Amino acid sequence: MARKAKKYSKKASTSVERVMKKRKAGTLKSGGSGRKVKSRKQAIAIGLSEARAAGAKVPKKGAKKGTKKSAKKAKKAGKKKARKS
Repeated sequence: MARKAKKYSKKASTSVERVMKKRKAGTLKSGGSGRKVKSRKQAIAIGLSEARAAGAKVPKKGAKKGTKKSAKKAKKAGKKKARKS
């Protein structure tokens, strides 16, 4: 049986690990507002974002299911309007 390719590189996991330690210490701040990060998910997202910027192997950011659906719906509605005119 063939092995699956790794989703994240070692560099990415190291980056997330460092960010999680910062969060636990209470020194991790978000980029936009500069407020303290309390959410675990947000801390992971910051770590992956930093790793992505450093050139580590990290999958692309995926849109949420709801966003994809609404975008698809809006695209369909746009096509219908174009035909009528």
